[in-house]
Amino acid sequence: MKKIVIAIDGFSSTGKSTIAKQLAKKLNYIYVDTGAMYRAVTYFALENKLIGDGFFKETELINRLGEITITFKFNEAVGFAEVYLNGKNIESDIRTLKVSKYVSPVATLSAVRRKLVEQQQLMGKDKGIVMDGRDIATVVFPDAELKIFMAASAETRAKRRYKELLDRGHNLSYDDVLENVTTRDHIDSTREDSPLVKADNAIEINNSDMTIDEQLQRLIVLAEEMISK
Repeated sequence: MKKIVIAIDGFSSTGKSTIAKQLAKKLNYIYVDTGAMYRAVTYFALENKLIGDGFFKETELINRLGEITITFKFNEAVGFAEVYLNGKNIESDIRTLKVSKYVSPVATLSAVRRKLVEQQQLMGKDKGIVMDGRDIATVVFPDAELKIFMAASAETRAKRRYKELLDRGHNLSYDDVLENVTTRDHIDSTREDSPLVKADNAIEINNSDMTIDEQLQRLIVLAEEMISK
């Protein structure tokens, strides 16, 4: 059967990763969470005190990118591939609000983007892949057969993110999460290198009032139509 590349872009906390994982599983495709890759670099920067409140040692981080190896290993217990940094499972570590606070500034660095985009393109060279992020349809795979742009209101996304963090045991306020969401939107949309924009031929799905199942069914139909062409 013909295999395609499915590129899913969109704002933070639109549920891109959740729906992309399920779509990949349904199609028996490889799933790659590129946001997790940028979070892994951010985690490295935080652990090595290269970024924090009021400082960002950009040049030092760029010079140490060679020390960073990011891999994905499928975990049957959870049903998806988890992120490893230099051999250490950091799946839970990168999902904190602290990492979320600094991931957009890290992702603005051209050297970081070049390193990760190169890895992402290698992952998709044989197609049969679902990849989500901010610039997948515009930069990583501009020739992807199916391009999706996920959207939802900032308030809806903050509520989802807030519940997710509470469920993981984090103690924080909804206002902090909303501020993080809106700040990331601004940084991601206005950065000079690969800003978050909807690709010209992408299909926009506003999931503010859609269930996960409704989103999945919509994407399955779109994917099957493209595969059958």
